[in-house]
This record gives sequence, structure tokens and C-alpha cells, in this order.
Amino acid sequence: MQELIDRIRSWEAKSQVLEPNQDLRNKELTSVSNYANTFLNALPETKTFEFSEEMSDRFHITGQPHSIVEILDIYKREVAEKGINAASGGHLGYIPGGGIFASALGDFLADVTNEYAGIFYASPGAVAVETALIDWIKSLFSYPSDAVGNLASGGSIANLIALAAARDKYQIKGEKVEKSVVYLSAQTHHCVTKALRIIGLEDVVLRTLPIDDHSRIQIEALSGAIAKDRSLGLNPFLVIGSAGTTDTGAVDPLFEIGTICKEENLWFHVDAAYGGFFILAESVRHLFRGIELSDSLVVDPHKGLFLPYGIGAVIVKDREAVFHSNRAGADYMQDAYREDLPVNPSDLGPELTKHFRGMRMWLPLQLYGTEPFAACLEEKLDLTRYIRLKLADLGFNLGPEPDLSVTYFWMDRGDQSDSFNRHLLKLIHEEGSAYFSSTLIEGKFVIRSAILSFRTRIISVDKAIELISRCLDKTQEHFEKGS
Repeated sequence: MQELIDRIRSWEAKSQVLEPNQDLRNKELTSVSNYANTFLNALPETKTFEFSEEMSDRFHITGQPHSIVEILDIYKREVAEKGINAASGGHLGYIPGGGIFASALGDFLADVTNEYAGIFYASPGAVAVETALIDWIKSLFSYPSDAVGNLASGGSIANLIALAAARDKYQIKGEKVEKSVVYLSAQTHHCVTKALRIIGLEDVVLRTLPIDDHSRIQIEALSGAIAKDRSLGLNPFLVIGSAGTTDTGAVDPLFEIGTICKEENLWFHVDAAYGGFFILAESVRHLFRGIELSDSLVVDPHKGLFLPYGIGAVIVKDREAVFHSNRAGADYMQDAYREDLPVNPSDLGPELTKHFRGMRMWLPLQLYGTEPFAACLEEKLDLTRYIRLKLADLGFNLGPEPDLSVTYFWMDRGDQSDSFNRHLLKLIHEEGSAYFSSTLIEGKFVIRSAILSFRTRIISVDKAIELISRCLDKTQEHFEKGS
């Protein structure tokens, strides 16, 4: 016995480094805090994009310890200074994750106390926080109080949860899969079709509905497609609308789609991952009329609430359908299963091990209230109008007036338009002081602006316009020489 005890104590001494004392904790916290402050203070002058094709070998795990100073240097040089700087106000290319500082404090608390947010019995407080957030989201979108929801890792998993519930509500399985029809548009985010494939609905009939000049689903086409499919003996069951498409920021006619779905007994799902929280902005709230008719919806706090990447919300009216997809038990968990306790988040999604990600959302909302978030969203809408005016002054063609904060533009050069705009974007990326992306609209190459970072201010847009102007001059010179 003594030999065993001595061996245990020997292991304990070697592993004690995993539990640093308060002095060491303070030292490491100070180092990390100093780095964070240096990073944030330098953001206005830091490049937004610096591409590197090489993967650094400094990340290799050697088994040997390194100082926090050395580790922070690796992080600074090999992570923060390469690729797209998502924390930058110059990130205008993709829908950014904002990364407000208060969320980092929430994550810090969640990680230190290490709450398990999957089961109420294990952490009543963590589950209560998540429940309060879901209740707030339900109230925003006028969902009934008995709807259920979950905080997932992002829009992809949130969409998967909703679509699985629709599948199980309508019992789409076996031979029924190939005869069942899902209606969407070409602007629907690709995570939706990916989710359908993952949940076993790869072989459903996908009806891509035509869209209007503003990239919104044409209602007449939806009604006609449903009637035609029924006449062919098919099984329409799901319509997917968007409240803020990724390519163009379009909001589908939600009320009209919802009305048709009620009449036809179809599940209406809304992907509002990007655009949903714009419902907080009074100037565009009317665009969301009818979203309350949906059977499920997804919205990403790491987009419209400017939180760090890694949190997407789903709410679903039919709780039993969600339970059917996700509820499971195990003997070793019998102590935690009690009918008189609140619903467990682990029964509302595929995650059993569930990070307490609710703190990154709850703490900022409690700290600041909702008004600053609404003001920030209104600012992004006006900045989108502002950048369009500036781009027009430079001679660019513009896409239609956007519903939200995504717009696109291109320089018309006839047969050379695509190559001209590709070269222009290449120069913008090479300089990197701001970042724009590209997409294809009806096969045409266009440059895309997505304004949603809470750090994107009018000075950020002015700097981006100066960048575009410089690169435009160089591109024109390049093509004049080439001709």
C-alpha cells in the first residue's frame, strides 16, 4: 500500500504544474492581457489581410514546455498576423464575427468555472442562462413561449437541428425520401444543403425557386411548384426562406411564404443566421413581417450581435419533433434524469458535451443592454448606403439597393469586365488594408461588400474607398498597357 501511495504522490508532484498558484496565474494573465491590449490598440493601423500559403512549423507539439512569452509570440506572428483579420473594422469581405471584448470576459468565466451546460442537474445556472437567452430570442421573433431552442456552435449546426426536426415531424424516411420535396432559392446558404445531406436527405427533390431582381424568392413560382409537384405524386414538405442571404443580403417575402406554408401544411424554416438580429433595427424591422409564421428559424449571435465566432441559435415551435431527433438516455446518467426539472439543452441538439457558450452572449447583454446593439446595426445599414454612394462616385456599377448590409459592385469593361474586376480585387488583396470578397451574380464576377463588424466605422469605409481608388488606377493602367 505504501508503495502505491508513494507512486501516486510522485505523479501528483509532476502534474502539479497544471494547477499554478495565484502568483503564476497573475503573471500569465498579465502577459495575455498585455498582448490583448497591444493587439486591440493597434487594430486601426493593422492590415486586414495578409495571405500566406505556408503553414508554420512553429505549432508542432514537441512535448516540451514553453514560456507564455514564447507562446504569445507564436500566436501573434503565426495566427493573428496571417489571413483575414476578423477583428478589423476593415473586414468587409465576409459576414464577420465581431468579437466584442465583453464576450471574452464571459468566455473566461465559463472556462475557469468549467460549467457543463448540457443538463440542468449538472449546472442549473448555466442552463438557466441559456434558457433566458432563448426566451429573449423567442420574444424578438414573436415565437410562442412553449417553443424550444438551443445555442449551438453556429448557423450550420443550428440549421441542422431545425431541418432534422422538420424531417421527423413529417416522417421523411425510407422510400419517402426520394419523393419528398424541399423548396429553396439559389441564394440559400450552402450549409442548408450540407445539413440535408448529413441528416440523410441527400436524395430529396430540391426545387430551386426563381428569384427577382433583388434576389428574393418569387411567390408565384412557389405556389406553382407546390401544385405541380403534388400533381406528379410527390410529397412537398419543407420551404426554406432567408432573412439576409449571404451573397446579396436579401430578405425573402416571409409573410407570403409563411401564409402559403400554413395553407399547404408545409414546414417553413427561415435561415436568418446573418440577418436576423437586424430585427432590432427599427428602420428595417418591417422586412421581418411574417417571420413569426415560420416553424423554425436560425440566427447567429456571432454575426448580428457582434460576438466571437462559435454561437448560433435555433428556435423551433414543435418541441416533440426536436426531442425525437435528439433526446437519448443512458444508465450512467440516471441521477440527472427527472421529469420535474427543466428541459435539458442536450435533448435539443446533437451535442452531449456542451460548452457554456451562453456566457459570451449573456454577459454583454446584461452589461450593455440592447440599445447599443440596435444602434450599431442601424450604423451598418447607413454605412452600406454610404459606401454605395462612394463607389458610384468612382464609376462602379452597383447591385440593387440591398435589404440589409451586403451589397456588390463591379466596373463595366464590356467583354473584359470579369478579368478587370478579378485583377482589381487581386490588387486589393495584395495591399490588404481592407478586405473585400467576390461572388458570381448570374455568372458575372462581382466584388462584394459585407458591413457588419462593430468596428467598421465611417473612417474604415473611407480608408477602404481610398484603397479601391488606388487599386482601380493601377488596374486601369494595367489594362491600358495590355491593350
